Amino acid sequence: MRITNNMLINNMMRNLNNNLKKMNKIQQKLSSGKKFQLPSDDPIGVSRSLKLNTDIAKIEQYKRNLDDAMSWLEMTESAVAEVEDVLQRARELTVQAANGTNSDDDLKMISSEIEQLKDHLIKISNTTYAGRYIFSGYKTDVPLLDENGKFKLTNYEAGSGTFSSHVLSKDEVSNYNVGISDKIAINIVGVKVFGKFEGDLDNPNFDSNVNGYEIDSTNKTSNSANADKSYLIAMFDSLKTALDSGDSETIQKTLGRIDKVMENLLSITADIGAKSNRLELTKKRLESQSINFTKLLAENEEADIAEVIMNLKVNENVYRASLSAGARIIQPTLVDFLR
Repeated sequence: MRITNNMLINNMMRNLNNNLKKMNKIQQKLSSGKKFQLPSDDPIGVSRSLKLNTDIAKIEQYKRNLDDAMSWLEMTESAVAEVEDVLQRARELTVQAANGTNSDDDLKMISSEIEQLKDHLIKISNTTYAGRYIFSGYKTDVPLLDENGKFKLTNYEAGSGTFSSHVLSKDEVSNYNVGISDKIAINIVGVKVFGKFEGDLDNPNFDSNVNGYEIDSTNKTSNSANADKSYLIAMFDSLKTALDSGDSETIQKTLGRIDKVMENLLSITADIGAKSNRLELTKKRLESQSINFTKLLAENEEADIAEVIMNLKVNENVYRASLSAGARIIQPTLVDFLR
C-alpha cells in the first residue's frame, strides 16, 4: 500500500492530539487536585464519592440535630432544677408555718410568698426553647398551663361555638434523629413534672394521661374547656388556703406532699442525665464517623500530586518528541521532498 504525505500528516496530527488530550487531563488533575473531573473519567470512583458525600451530609445533619437536642435537654434540666428550688423554698416556709409560734401576720406573709411561688411555677411550666414550649409534648406551640394552673390543651374554633380537645400523654414526646434508625425522645411531658390533680392531694399522679374536655358552647369566653389543674398548683392553692385559715393539719400534711414531689423530680433529673450521657456518646461516635468518612472521601477523590507532576513531565516529553519526529517525517517544502 502506498503511504502518501497526507496519510503521514493525518496520523501525526491524530497522535499529537491524543498526546495533547492526555496532557490536558493531567493538567486538570494538577490544577483541581482531583482524580476525576467527569463521571466518565472513573464511574466507580464517582459513584463511591456520591455515596460518601451523602453519608457525610447525613452525619452533619445528625450532629445538628444532636446539638439541638442537647440544648433542649439543658433547658429542661434547668427548668426542673428551678422547680426543685421553688419546692425547697416552699418546704422551708411550710416548716416555718408548722412550728405553731407564728402570728397571723407571719402566716399572711408566708401565704403571700407561697402565692408568688405558685405563680413562678406556672411561669416555669411554660418555659420555651427557640420559641417552643418544652413541657407541652409535641404540641410545642401551646403553653402547658394557663394563668390558673390548668392544663391548656384545647383550641376554640371561632364562630362554631366548639372547643376541640387534645390528649396530653406521658408518651407524647418529640423524637430527634441522631443516627440511622437512632431516635431519642428529648422532652419531658409536663404531666410528669407538674402532675395531674385528681381530687386527692395525698395521691399525686405523675403518670396518667391528661385529657382535655370537648364541649359545645355559645359562650366564647368560657373557661370550662380547660383541663384539670396541675397537682403542684393544687397543692400550693391548698397550702395557701390552710395558711389563710390557720389549718395546721393541712400545713403539716403539705410537708409530706412536697417530699413526694421532690422524689419524683429526682427521678426526672436522673432520666435527663441519662439522656444527656447518651447524647454525649452519640456525639463522639458521629464525630469519629465524620472524620473517617471525610478521610475515605479524600482518598477516593484527591490526586497524588507528586505522581501527577511526574506523569505531566512524562507526557510533556512525549509530546515534544512527537513534535520533533513529525517535523522530520513531514517534508515542509518540495525541495526537501525531492532530496
